[in-house]
Amino acid sequence: MLHMVPATLTQLKIGFYNSSCPNAEFIVKSIVQKRFKNNPSITGALLRLHFHDCGVRGCDASILIDSDSSKNQISEKDSAPNLTVRGYELIDEIKEKLESICPLIVSCSDIVTLATRDAVALAGGPKYTIPTGRRDGLVSNSSVDLPGPTQPVSEILRFFRTIGLNKIDMVTLLGAHTVGVAHCSFFQSRVSDFRGTGRPDPTMDPKLVKKLFRLCNTSKPPTTLNDVPRTFLDQNTSFIVDNQYYNQILKKKGILKIDQELALDKLSAPIVARFANNGNAFRKSFAKSMVKMGNINVLVGDDGEIRKNCRVFNNPN
Repeated sequence: MLHMVPATLTQLKIGFYNSSCPNAEFIVKSIVQKRFKNNPSITGALLRLHFHDCGVRGCDASILIDSDSSKNQISEKDSAPNLTVRGYELIDEIKEKLESICPLIVSCSDIVTLATRDAVALAGGPKYTIPTGRRDGLVSNSSVDLPGPTQPVSEILRFFRTIGLNKIDMVTLLGAHTVGVAHCSFFQSRVSDFRGTGRPDPTMDPKLVKKLFRLCNTSKPPTTLNDVPRTFLDQNTSFIVDNQYYNQILKKKGILKIDQELALDKLSAPIVARFANNGNAFRKSFAKSMVKMGNINVLVGDDGEIRKNCRVFNNPN
C-alpha cells in the first residue's frame, strides 16, 4: 500500500547535520543524559514542551520565545496553557554549546525534537530515528488554543485532527502522561466537589481520592504556581515511558479527567485496552506518533530562521 508523504517531510532528512555540524546529535544527547541523571522528570517536561510547541503553530520553537514587556508583546510561553511548561533552561544549555561549535546551523526546533527523542529513550521508552532540518518560526504570541484536561475525548480528538493527527495518535501521545505530573489545580475538583455535587468523581478509585485529597488540602497555602502540590499522572512507574499509564486508567486511577475518560469513552477505550495488554504495541505506536507529531507544519528551506538564541528572534521588530 502506498502512503502519501507530506511535502515538508521530503525536505527533512535523517542526519541533516552530518556535514554541517557532525556532532550535533551527540552533543544534544550528552547534555540530555547529564540532566536526566540528576532529574529524570525532564522527560515528562520535554514531552509537554514539544507537544505544546507543535500544537500551536507547528514545530517551530515559537514556545521558546520570551515575552517583551517593553514592547507589550506577550509570547506563547506566557499564555495560560503554558505557564507550567518546563525545560527551557535545558534547551538554552544545548543551544549555547552548539552555537560555540556550529554557529547558526542547528535550529531550536530541531533541538527540542532531538532532546525529547533522547529523553524518551533514557526513560526506557522506544528508540527511534527522527528527520531533522526544521527551521525556527518568526511569530510567537499569546493566542494559544490547546486542549484542556477537562474536555471530553471527542473535543480533544477534534483538536488532534486539526493538526493532522488521528485517533490512534491521540491515545498514544496522551500516553506520555506515563511520565507526567499535574498540579492540584488541574484535578482537585475530582476529589472534592465534582461538577458541583460536593462529592468526588465516582469514576476515580476511592483510595486514590483519599490520597489526592490529603495532598491538596494539607499543604501550606502556595505563594506561587510552583508551590502548588503536584502528583505523578502514573502512580506506578512514574519515571518510565511504558504502558502502565493505560493499566492505571483501566483501574480507575486516572488523575486528570481526560486520563480517565480515555478508558471510558467508546472512541478511545479499545485502543487503551490494546495498549494496556501489549506494551510493544504501545512502544511502536509511540515512536510512530512522535515522529508524526514532530513533522507538524515544520518550516524548511528558506522559511523561518536559525536562531542564535532560542529565546529571541534574530531580528526582532
